[in-house]
Amino acid sequence: MSNDAEAPAIQRRGLMLVLSSPSGAGKTTLSRQLLENDSQIRLSVSCTTRAKRPGEKDGVDYKFVDTATFSGMKERGEFLEYAEVFGNYYATPRAPVEAALTAGRDMLFDIDWQGTQQLERSSPNDLVKVFILPPSNRELIRRLVTRAQDPSDVVAQRMAKAADEMSHWAEYDYVVVNRDIATSLTNLKAILTAERLKRTRQVGLSEFVKALREGR
Repeated sequence: MSNDAEAPAIQRRGLMLVLSSPSGAGKTTLSRQLLENDSQIRLSVSCTTRAKRPGEKDGVDYKFVDTATFSGMKERGEFLEYAEVFGNYYATPRAPVEAALTAGRDMLFDIDWQGTQQLERSSPNDLVKVFILPPSNRELIRRLVTRAQDPSDVVAQRMAKAADEMSHWAEYDYVVVNRDIATSLTNLKAILTAERLKRTRQVGLSEFVKALREGR
């Protein structure tokens, strides 16, 4: 009689999936759809000193703090990474991420190349880096303008910074050109599946194979 149904799941260490891109490349939309389609991954909620945008919720989209609170958390070593972007500070809280990885849960990070470099220094073996590119410069401008969340001067700043941000694409493990959301989402799911199956992340694999060899 087969005991396959009673075999325990192989314990796996969680991974840190980073999505980076210039503003307007579709990273936020892809992040939200990935979270809706995959129950094994959760968003790492960053701290930020910037003001809330319409529809954003504290503790869900970001943890909104003032500059003094942010500085105190940084001094106490409570961040895995932090960066200044357009005059505001962003950071990844350390404790919830480390707890999730140990429990075998994956964490999604919506951060820029500066934060990604810091994460790579602190947690290189847990990191999977994906860079999202727009299909063209014209499309990037169109998306920024039609998004209508930022004033025109901020849109101009984001376009000016896009070239510098895109110059870091070669630092990433994977690059996805976001021509359409559905195809890009399929590509992200494929990346996740492959990375989850890596031998080094399946920390319970040794015991599982041992049981197989012993006929248990």
